[in-house]
Amino acid sequence: MNRKPGFQVVVSNLAIATALLMAPLTSYAAEQGEQRREAREIRRDARQEARETKAECREGEEKTRAECRQEKRDTKQDARKEGRDIKY
Repeated sequence: MNRKPGFQVVVSNLAIATALLMAPLTSYAAEQGEQRREAREIRRDARQEARETKAECREGEEKTRAECRQEKRDTKQDARKEGRDIKY
């Protein structure tokens, strides 16, 4: 009969410890999600900026198509790097 209260104490202590350990993990997951969304938004904005860069390059007719494509790639790559800096 003396074992039952001791068992209940152990089980309740484990439940409390588990709850205390889970709280930081959920906040960490929320923070990661926020970082991913922010990085995604940066990449989305960069795509539009890259399109505009390429269109402006084509209008100038000073550069070749390959040079315009490279400018577009560079714009997108810069955004990817910025997104990685935020994410990691």
